Amino acid sequence: MHPLRKLRESGKPTPAQVSELLTENVVFNSPILVRPIEGREVIAAIFAQSSSTRGPVPIQPSLSSIDRTTFLRWVGTMDGHKFESLEVIVDNEQGLIVERAIALRPYPALKLFRDAMYAALKDKLPDYASP
Repeated sequence: MHPLRKLRESGKPTPAQVSELLTENVVFNSPILVRPIEGREVIAAIFAQSSSTRGPVPIQPSLSSIDRTTFLRWVGTMDGHKFESLEVIVDNEQGLIVERAIALRPYPALKLFRDAMYAALKDKLPDYASP
């Protein structure tokens, strides 16, 4: 089981807990962001807030490749709307996350999630990441 999945399934992770799993120059790609974000501190805050915003969701089995790439899929609800995510996590040789990309669907749930995330993180996101 990937350490990020294990952390998320253990409860609501803190930014400090998430930070321990990330490289200094980690990159995050998401459809709720205008551009990719880089940097451990801001991405740790985003990942921790994401777990709180969407609440507990069952994660489907993950598949790992020999290239230190993990695929995670989860299905849940956001304010009564079905919500799906597919995540691609790339680790370095030390097992730290260097890149994470997510795809979210359908749009009504994505919009609810995006709005909640921006409200919670508006003071932490770089200007270029906001809509």
